[in-house]
Parts: sequence; structure tokens; C-alpha cells
Amino acid sequence: MVGSPEVDEKQVRLLFTSTASPSKSSETNVLLLAESIRAFAGSLSKSPIWYLVPDYGGELSDIAKDRLKALNVTLIPIKTNLEVLHFPFAAELLAAASVESMAQGKTELLVWLGANTVVLQEPKDFLLRDGKKLGYRPVHVALVGSRYHEPLDAFWTLIYHHCNVPESSVFLMNTHVEGTPIRPYFNAGLLVTRPEGRLLQTWSDKFFGIYQEPSFREFYNLDERYVVFMHQAVLAGVILSAFARSELQELPPTYNYPLHLYGEDVTEHRPSSLEELVTFRHEGFYEDPRWRRKMPAKEPLKRWLAERLF
Repeated sequence: MVGSPEVDEKQVRLLFTSTASPSKSSETNVLLLAESIRAFAGSLSKSPIWYLVPDYGGELSDIAKDRLKALNVTLIPIKTNLEVLHFPFAAELLAAASVESMAQGKTELLVWLGANTVVLQEPKDFLLRDGKKLGYRPVHVALVGSRYHEPLDAFWTLIYHHCNVPESSVFLMNTHVEGTPIRPYFNAGLLVTRPEGRLLQTWSDKFFGIYQEPSFREFYNLDERYVVFMHQAVLAGVILSAFARSELQELPPTYNYPLHLYGEDVTEHRPSSLEELVTFRHEGFYEDPRWRRKMPAKEPLKRWLAERLF
């Protein structure tokens, strides 16, 4: 971890943050994210952007660094260890905790984004209403999530136990593209927080305190999805323990929309084209040579994306 970067003002209204790593796909993603913020985020387009760069044993390419510098993106290296790097999303949790600490006193709101995010309109709802401490979207699909109308299973019983989740904190939430009723399960790729609340640090501390427990390893051996989504399950437990429901603000379904699940969306808020969205997520759409034909978007947006692919 390094010292906190400077910002122009004593305290800014909002700070965008994500992670970057030395691979072509990651560099493409973070460049698209930064370019889209600067182009389409309206009054928030000039907000600081900080990318945390975990020590993966290499550096971002010079071309990516030059383009990010031109976009006024601050790159912040952080130290990790091999054990952390081998567990899915563990490095991202360290990065999230680090950036939250650095942002103390420098921003009112911290927006933690998956690097595979693209902004298409001014994300006004990132400016949380008074009294709200977290802006979120539900998970895209249920997967290992806890179905609301079914008994709490053994995995989630462990999560609730280790995170000290009171039963009174649980409420019904619907997944983004299935509309499945679940117990609260928050997508880890879009979190709007107030840094003084230390949510991201608490999330990281709790994850690293319990993820190697033998009781959880039993689930990892049963189904690898528990490995992939352990970080997100812990996030749910920490949020339910730390905040009252009245302090949570669910963002509209036009935020964090999963482009890669467009064909599976059975909900009434399925967009007819991407231009209706504020932000969307993707799984490297550009790796499919037919992406321009398949993407539900108008030609100007497709052209804009194509011209900025790395």
C-alpha cells in the first residue's frame, strides 16, 4: 500500500475506484471504464478516478499507462502475496480496503466498480440520498444465493453466524435478470459507500478472518461456485450486520446491467437497447468477433466502443 493520492479540492463529492492488472483484457476494461466516465458521466465526468494495481508480478503496459494518464486516472500500486492472489477476488478486497482508507477525508462518496463496467449516462443515483450509507444493486442471478422462500441452508447459516447477522435484518430482494426472490445478496461490482463507514475495510477483514475456515472449505470442495462467490457472500453478511435497511439505497435496474446475460433477462426492465442504461457490465464482449452484430445497441455506441478497444 502507498500513501493517499492528492485531490484538487479539500474534499470532492465523489470518487470512482476500481482495480487494474497487467493483462490485455484488464487494460481494455479499465480504459473503457475511464473513457466512458469522462465521456458520458455528465456532471460527474470530471470526478477523480483511482485504479488500484495489485502486485501481480508485472506492470501495466506503457501504452495503457499513457492513455490512463491522459484521462487523468491515478494508478496506485498495492502489495499482495501469492496466497491472496490464488483465491478469487481476494486481491480486489485488499484493494477495496486500501482505497477506502486512502479516501478518508478526501471524498464524500466512494464508488467501487468492477473494472468491466461501462458508463453510458450521468449516474445521478450515485449521489446517495441523505441518510443512506450504501448504494447497491442485487446480484445478477441467484447461483449460490439464499432463496427467500426456502429455509436458510448450511452455507448461509455459517455466513450469518460469522458475520453476526440478526434475523430482523433479512429482507426480500429480487435478482437482476431472473427476478428470483432471495435473501439480501449484493453485487460486489457496484458499491457506493461513505468512506467513514469503513464498510470495505470491514468486508476485507471479515473475509480474511473466515475464508479458510474448515467449515467453508467443505463447501469449496462440493462446488467451486462457493470459492468464486465467497467474497460476495461475506459482503452480504457484513452489510446486513452493519446497516439498517433504511440506510440502504437500491439503485435502479438501469445500473450495473449484465450485458452478458441479456438473453436470459426475463424481467420487465430488460432494455431494448443499451442506450437506455446508465451503466452496464460485460464479460469481454469484444472477444467475440461478431460482437457488433450481436450487441443490442445503436451504431453510434458500437462505433464509440470499437474505436476505444485496446
